[in-house]
Amino acid sequence: MEFTTEEFKVMDAIIARYPRIRSAVMPLLHYVQSIDGYITPRGIKAISEKLEISTAEVTAVSTFYTQYRSEPAGEYHVGVCINTLCAVMGGDAIYETLTDHLGIADHETTGDGKVSIERIECNAACDYAPVVMVNWEFYDNQTPQSVKDLVDAVRSGNPPAPTRGPKSLRTWKQNSAVLAGLSDGLANEGVSAGEATLLGLKIAKGGK
Repeated sequence: MEFTTEEFKVMDAIIARYPRIRSAVMPLLHYVQSIDGYITPRGIKAISEKLEISTAEVTAVSTFYTQYRSEPAGEYHVGVCINTLCAVMGGDAIYETLTDHLGIADHETTGDGKVSIERIECNAACDYAPVVMVNWEFYDNQTPQSVKDLVDAVRSGNPPAPTRGPKSLRTWKQNSAVLAGLSDGLANEGVSAGEATLLGLKIAKGGK
């Protein structure tokens, strides 16, 4: 099935931002992922035709970066940081708890399609370890129990707000559209940098 006329117009608008059209490959991948939920053959074909490059080139980019999925993600994709600091602070225990609680493993999705999980090497939020991300939104200072509560709330249709960022949790597809550069109007909501993140700056300026 082809993309719609309106979807092709959005692709054209994304491409128009760049002086070299092939530079649009990454936002276009996010955009087709926002429609299909993952990088599908039709998405790769459409991008290759729009950018006048081979499907192999598009596939190479989509398989290099971990934010692009080659299989369907859940409506809420949970990334558990298992890198050194998060692991020491409880990330490994959080991951094991989630797999047991949900009955799925890395890169798998629950039967209802609501939740998928992924082991992440770093979520770039060591000051709030252990951290998980849901659809790339931060949930800081987590515990095995708090993460169980988080995924249960998500599956019940009542996802809690991220610790930082927007005041409501958007779906996987919605946030993929944001990563493609389409504004959801939520950029200025919530706290972007918390106290722990700003502590070093405060000390450098002579604060206590």
